[in-house]
Amino acid sequence: MKRRSTKANPHHGSSFEAFLEEEGYLEQATAKAIKRVMAWQLQQAMKERKVSKAALAKRLKTSRSQLDRILDPANDQVSLASLVRTAHAVGKRVRFELEEAA
Repeated sequence: MKRRSTKANPHHGSSFEAFLEEEGYLEQATAKAIKRVMAWQLQQAMKERKVSKAALAKRLKTSRSQLDRILDPANDQVSLASLVRTAHAVGKRVRFELEEAA
């Protein structure tokens, strides 16, 4: 029977979240992750309701290229108002919540 080493694993450290915070990237990474999830959820809602991009752009009274920017997971420069309007156009609502910082 092999004995486990009592030595600490040199490759085991803090969490990835703690690393991002130490490096000063946590807020930026969190914002990008939220936008990616929201873009995915909007696209899923469009599929569920069988709404095309052209039809959704018409509902929003905007161009398809503007809608593409809203639905682009990498574009984190979309306004909150645009996200809320788009969500409403596909029968969803946006909910944000503040929580205590660690």
